[in-house]
Amino acid sequence: MFGGITMEETRGSAYLKTTSPVLYEVDLQSGTIKKRARRTDNQENYRDWLINSDGQISTTFDYLSRSGRWTIKNTEKDVIADGVSPLGRTGLISLGSTPGTIIYWEEDQDTGVDRWFEIPLTGGTPKEILGEGNISRRITDNRTDRLIGYEIEGDRPSYHFYNPFHQKVIEAVQKAFPGLSMELVDWNDSFTRLIVKTEGIGDPISWHIVDIKSGKADTLGTSYPMVSSDVGPMKMVRYTAQDGLEIEGVLTLPPGRDPKNLPVIIFPHGGPTARDYPDFDWWAQAFASRGHAVLQPNFRGSSGYGADFEQAGHGEWGLKMQTDISDGLAHLVKQGIADPKRACIMGASYGGYAALAGVTLQQGLYRCAVSVAGVSDVTKMVRTEMSESGRNAKVRRALQAEIGNHKDLKMVSPIRFADRADAPILLIHGKDDVVVLYDQSNDMEIALRRAGKPVELVTLKSEDHWLSKSETRMEMLEAAMAFITKHNPPDPAPVQKEIAKAGIAAP
Repeated sequence: MFGGITMEETRGSAYLKTTSPVLYEVDLQSGTIKKRARRTDNQENYRDWLINSDGQISTTFDYLSRSGRWTIKNTEKDVIADGVSPLGRTGLISLGSTPGTIIYWEEDQDTGVDRWFEIPLTGGTPKEILGEGNISRRITDNRTDRLIGYEIEGDRPSYHFYNPFHQKVIEAVQKAFPGLSMELVDWNDSFTRLIVKTEGIGDPISWHIVDIKSGKADTLGTSYPMVSSDVGPMKMVRYTAQDGLEIEGVLTLPPGRDPKNLPVIIFPHGGPTARDYPDFDWWAQAFASRGHAVLQPNFRGSSGYGADFEQAGHGEWGLKMQTDISDGLAHLVKQGIADPKRACIMGASYGGYAALAGVTLQQGLYRCAVSVAGVSDVTKMVRTEMSESGRNAKVRRALQAEIGNHKDLKMVSPIRFADRADAPILLIHGKDDVVVLYDQSNDMEIALRRAGKPVELVTLKSEDHWLSKSETRMEMLEAAMAFITKHNPPDPAPVQKEIAKAGIAAP
């Protein structure tokens, strides 16, 4: 079963009336499609369902956008839980760990902490569960969809299973890959054969099938087999922001080079509610392999560090979130790792916004900036979000809480300060991006050219926000690599240095 958007039809033409989902059942053998549950009447509202192992609907969740009120109903349509969440931060998680229960979550409006509750389908008092740590992923049984464990947020994945045997197995498998980050991907019913993903120094993301009975692990494949020997070392670094907030970041160093006075790329993540880990990152590794140090700062507003840290980023686009990023550059300079005169900034989505802000809202820090599918006009982005949501009240409240009031957005929009750009800018954008519209880069190019600033725009034809096509990923990377190499060239490789010293010329 799946929740799908339904097109309306009139006079032989199809059109989209609402994005509210309808629940469908599909028979994969016959291809027969059957509607199992209807959508909500109001297109602003949202509906979701939980399905039992026998294919029957056990629970229906409804959220009313205008009021923020939500309800959970059982099969008898009795309300078993309800509440108010103005920002819509609530919803269903899974069937409970014991039969006859379900699990839902709701953000605490005072603390911003996500709280999980288990409640019987017959109703009763909700019981809070999983109060410890930041839960990054729920783990459910493949057949019953019952909660059997969860993953805890951290630099490396850690797991908690309710079944002692499962817990013993996962801990043993993690020990079998020392020094690597290991992620559980899939497993059989008896939890004796597991598919896991590993990554780290010398491992550019590999996939293994682990047989517990035989004690063997067979490698299924490697995502980047040609670069396994060139993976640069990754580690977490910690520094203090200007206002005293502790910040972490991932530092990737070029392999085989002394980490002193290196050219550096500051590479903020997208989201902005996301975070980077000390794992293999193909963007960072590509530039590290060419001789650049790469810093991926987990600035305030990033996830994985608790509700207070995430909420500290609210209303700080272009402000403290931006200085958290440049404070990371200052830290590397202070440590002697980075050359302050050889720094560029690059990012995608929100990271692309931060790259543009780094050379417009900020001055004198970077020799160049690369924005991939980045936001240049925050005011226009908010207008687009509101228009696409049908002026949804919940979306309006969420945008105001996370980004700021409409009157302040011009002051943090790089396009308004194109005349202040103090470094060359490369814009890269997929023409079919529906998350951050192509106009964001196209408009920025026009503004920069009018201001007489050096700018290039690379349009990725028929490409989306996530660069889903391998050929356009290569096109993006080649363009960014050429641009950064031109404006912030790395040091010659050690072999090149020795040849130069010896005065050997090519015949």
